Amino acid sequence: MNELMAAAKVPPLSNFPTVNNDRYFANHPTIKLIDQCSTPQHLNQIHAQMLRSGLFFDPFSASKLIQSSALSQFSTLHYAQKVFDQIHQPNLYSWNTLIRAYASTSQPIHSLAMFIRLLHECDEMPNKFTYPFLIKASAKLADLRLGKGIHGMVVKAGFSSDLFVANSLIHFYAECKCLDVACRVFSSMPERDVVSWNSMINGLAQNDCVDEALEFFHRMEAENMTPNDVTIVGVLTACGKKLDLKFGRWVHSYIEKNGITMSLILSNAILDMYTKCGSMEDARLFFDAMIEKDIISWTTMLAGYARLGNFNAARDLFDSLPSKDIAAWNALISAYEQSGNPREAIAVFNELQLSKAAKPDEVTLVSTLSACSQMGAIDLGGWIHVYIEKEGVRLNCHLVSALIDMYSKCGDLNKALVVFRSVDKRDVYVWSAMIAGLGMHGCGRDAIDLFMKMQEAKVRPTSVTFTNLLSACSHSGLVEEGREFFHQMGKVYKIMPSVEHYACMVDILGRAGLLDDAMELIQNMPMTPGASVWGAVLGSCKLHRNVDLAEHACNKLLEIEPQNHGAYILLSNVYANSGKWDKVSELRKVMRDVGLKKEPGCSSVEVNGIVHEFLVGDNTHPLSRKIYLKLDEMAGRLKSVGYVANKSQLLQMVEEEEMQEKALYLHSERLALAFGLITLGPSQPIRIVKNLRVCEDCHSVAKLVSKLYDREIVLRDRYRFHHFNEGRCSCMDYW
Repeated sequence: MNELMAAAKVPPLSNFPTVNNDRYFANHPTIKLIDQCSTPQHLNQIHAQMLRSGLFFDPFSASKLIQSSALSQFSTLHYAQKVFDQIHQPNLYSWNTLIRAYASTSQPIHSLAMFIRLLHECDEMPNKFTYPFLIKASAKLADLRLGKGIHGMVVKAGFSSDLFVANSLIHFYAECKCLDVACRVFSSMPERDVVSWNSMINGLAQNDCVDEALEFFHRMEAENMTPNDVTIVGVLTACGKKLDLKFGRWVHSYIEKNGITMSLILSNAILDMYTKCGSMEDARLFFDAMIEKDIISWTTMLAGYARLGNFNAARDLFDSLPSKDIAAWNALISAYEQSGNPREAIAVFNELQLSKAAKPDEVTLVSTLSACSQMGAIDLGGWIHVYIEKEGVRLNCHLVSALIDMYSKCGDLNKALVVFRSVDKRDVYVWSAMIAGLGMHGCGRDAIDLFMKMQEAKVRPTSVTFTNLLSACSHSGLVEEGREFFHQMGKVYKIMPSVEHYACMVDILGRAGLLDDAMELIQNMPMTPGASVWGAVLGSCKLHRNVDLAEHACNKLLEIEPQNHGAYILLSNVYANSGKWDKVSELRKVMRDVGLKKEPGCSSVEVNGIVHEFLVGDNTHPLSRKIYLKLDEMAGRLKSVGYVANKSQLLQMVEEEEMQEKALYLHSERLALAFGLITLGPSQPIRIVKNLRVCEDCHSVAKLVSKLYDREIVLRDRYRFHHFNEGRCSCMDYW
């Protein structure tokens, strides 16, 4: 570069004026060298030469230097900002350059800060090149109020008809999910280009308005606007979300017939469409024919196989990967975790750790923590927490939510609260996760208090927040509070209750014995009651032994889900509680006739980082002999304090008294409890995770065992947590 500058024979420019805004020096040899720069060092040398010659004090020349330092491949915004701050009177192009550069960073707020400075410090007014970058920054921030304000400035400045400004506005409103406003901007445009159409199609597709996205595509064709590869990516996204394989295949053929450039992004979009539509045959044919593949191509196929439960194919594809970066590992871990196979997800994570093939990132840790939550694997979850701190992994809101969820679902509410209180930045998902954690542990009042603090923090709740809040009210018997929050959803927060919110409300009323109120609410629902609603009614009928309503609710539930074995089980329990054993036998016969089987009870306990699972009557564990000896010991001690088995918990009538007790004696949670007693130290809590609702008899046994053995027992069933200590349960027998 020194040789280049010497050859240029740069003339000295002493006492150069600082307000020259024309392009007088556009062809100056030094300025021409800026475009040839390939490293920061080259740029620094030209900067030094410009200072010596006086060229730096020409606004146009300085703007070229800023452009290169801010927007080139080797750019450093920090350096560009320092250069900018040294200019006495930067021209509008320089301002626009920095606004543009900051808009593309992870902190677009700096783009807005530069705009405010422009308004106060620049003699020129913002022009039509200023606003698109400013609107882009607002879109990245998803700040609707800010963007609307800038839109107002655009209108006042007379730039609302500018093609590039209008396209930016469409993108902004789509990002903020204001699709009606995006459509109005689109309709008001005097001229449109392919970007205008693409912004609408992609915006609608990304916001799940798939029919509208496809309608825009047809309109685009009707108006003789030629689509490009970006257009087709949006259309394929809509096809994948609509699960419209037939139309997806048509789009694929449309690409080939119309000679649309087959970029890697478009190829991956085709692949994604086929996998989401469930056609792995089409996906595999296209995948094998792809000339160029990247990690997205491979992970799309992995996710597709996993979505259909074909884990052998997913694993084979993973093993055939030419090189496995962390994205590939994440795809496999996430595939297992999201399809309800947490044990396999954890096994892959352990394999990753042993192989040292790649370093876990935030996605890896979130997926593995979710698997730990499902398994109740608190030892591994705690290890990941330590790993995050030790490795200095950035604790973003996704990781914080995952840690809170893991500790909550693994039974350590205190640690979940410690994580929650340790972070300053909390988004709605972090607040919602903590509210859910408090709710499932029966701390309804605390969940409500946290919701109030969330309001004080000006964090707007979502539909999920209210589901968690209403569940918390349900588990704690807070009927009036639940009613109030349910009514506030629409009136105060403009969130219309969904079927799940109605189900929560029915559960609140039903658990409290207000079955007439629950039925009245169902009759007034603005939508058809779903399975969750009738399931809540059926559960309440079991609690309050209402046989007639239970039969009605069961029939409604089976109309929606004919294969729902849980409906038969709940009704069977209602009959058993009422001593109607003939009805229990009839139900068992119906279940046999339709080929339904009761889901087997499964309970797990984690010891030294290993999760041990037990099925009802299990005798396959290496310590089975000791487990059954402990069960015998427990039975003897329970009888000595007057325990009598609650035989209404049996699914069918068992004639012999001894066999009745034996059937309860072999429940999976009893085996897990016995195993915990013989393997965990006296100071260690016994944490049990069960896949079904804990029965009343096992609940009574756990209370007594906690007192007789002076042990803390934490049991998580399908619906909530039970903390047993000194003969009492945190649920106060309300579950």
